Amino acid sequence: MVAADDGWMPQTEEHVQILNYLRVQRGVVALTKSDLGGIDVVAEQIREKLRATPFVRTSIVPTSVRTGEGIENLKDALATELAAAEPQHDICKPRLFVDRAFTLRGIGTVVTGTLSGGSIRRSQDVFVQPGNVSARVRSIQNHGRNVEIAQPGMRTAINLPDLSIGENGIQRGDIITVDSLGSPQATIDVLLERSSRLKRNSPAARPIKNGSSVQVHFGTGRIAAKITLLDQPAVGAGQSAIARLRLDSPIVALVGDRFVIRDSSEQNTIAGGTVLDPDADRANFRSPAQIQFLRGRATATHDVDVCVRSQLQRDRYTDSKTLLVKSNFSADEISEALSRLSHDGEIMLAGGIISSASYWHTLINSAATSIDRAHEENPERRGVDLSEFRTDLEIESDKLFSAVILELTRNGFVRFENQIARVSHQPSLPLELLSVAENIRAALSAKRFDPPDRKGLSEDRNLQQALRFLIDKGEIVEITREIVVLREAAEQMQKTITEFLSEHRSATASQLRQKIGTTRRVIIPFLEYLDRTGVTRRIGDERVLAKKSAAAKLTDAAHAQRT
Repeated sequence: MVAADDGWMPQTEEHVQILNYLRVQRGVVALTKSDLGGIDVVAEQIREKLRATPFVRTSIVPTSVRTGEGIENLKDALATELAAAEPQHDICKPRLFVDRAFTLRGIGTVVTGTLSGGSIRRSQDVFVQPGNVSARVRSIQNHGRNVEIAQPGMRTAINLPDLSIGENGIQRGDIITVDSLGSPQATIDVLLERSSRLKRNSPAARPIKNGSSVQVHFGTGRIAAKITLLDQPAVGAGQSAIARLRLDSPIVALVGDRFVIRDSSEQNTIAGGTVLDPDADRANFRSPAQIQFLRGRATATHDVDVCVRSQLQRDRYTDSKTLLVKSNFSADEISEALSRLSHDGEIMLAGGIISSASYWHTLINSAATSIDRAHEENPERRGVDLSEFRTDLEIESDKLFSAVILELTRNGFVRFENQIARVSHQPSLPLELLSVAENIRAALSAKRFDPPDRKGLSEDRNLQQALRFLIDKGEIVEITREIVVLREAAEQMQKTITEFLSEHRSATASQLRQKIGTTRRVIIPFLEYLDRTGVTRRIGDERVLAKKSAAAKLTDAAHAQRT
């Protein structure tokens, strides 16, 4: 809006810079007070000022409030621009930036704003951020009409009757959104941009220094913040820089969101920018991975392929359900990008995990090497314990570990119980352990129902290796970590117990101990072992047969013990 008697003013220039920062591409210039004359000269001045902007060919409509001249023309010009504008897409990520909040008698709290990113329905549950306050939409209006659904781009009034207004409730600058967009954050990494139109001697053109305090205008909110520059001491007019904003109040931002920055006194608009990382880690701003991530993403926040690549370069892998949730891309756009990048061999999709191809191949090769090394070091063992395997690979994510196991089992490895091994691996005792295994068999055979515990057998490493081999092979049954018995002895003990309980219906541990001829040290763990595997069931101080005891096997028990 330019007045015919004032011409192009400093605030007009500031408005154009703001529109550029926000990437607004279409508009109409209202040339007011046209009844005063001289509009051709002013119109030419406006054309000259807009020459290097997206508005170089925009309509300039002379208007006069006093005479009414041009008002209808202005309405028509605005309607033409709106009709030609690209409609907002519904990416199922609704955000309503609140510009007004008020209370109506008999209705309650009403908030208004322009909806973006997705639709909101009547009776839908929403969240008010940054307070994370839940509410339910009672009704929705668009330009005074009741509607069931508000679509992206619509001016929207929402009735939230359970909320109050003001500092302790909802107010201008708050964001109405949905739970799936996650929590608001007070630390965001951004690309700062300064207009080359800033006049050299103007206060607005002063360099933005590292640590500067500013006011960030985001949505309808204004938030105090401090700027931390990544790798330069200051940002001058016409320059850009990667920076971190530490906000006094958190916001729900998405990758690609635009914002405007004014100085701390709110006298001048000094910069704009784009959100690169809306969930920035406070500790890693200058880590090599984060620097590479931010520089990659800064090249094209509007390109979904670039955003996927940059995230996987930094994080190496991610969950498919959380990838780019806080972005201006729809689920379909993200899915299509994953298909393209997977087809081109840049990424791997496995078990709900998305990974860069280089990291995935390195990880799977390391996993195979880890298993082969374990087979070589312990040939007597049937496989590698999954807990040891996971520790060796240093994998924290359950999903990633499951994806690795799945990939291995499709390519020459087998998982059984809580172990994994190469399909071709055949456990075998080294020659030097054959005699040790015979000694173990002899020691357990000598006292079949009252065997020595592991410490009693020996704490020697060779003996423990041989013992593990015999357990894996099935010759020995591991009742607890300390008690092991020969399989034949375990089968005889189970047979004696089931026959006794079939005849007497119930028995105490003492009765069963006497019947078998063992000790309390052995009978109590053995009965607990049978309880776990469904052979017996404890009722008070007695045992009875479980319903499925007839089908229970020692192999079932062994499996339960190991897992």
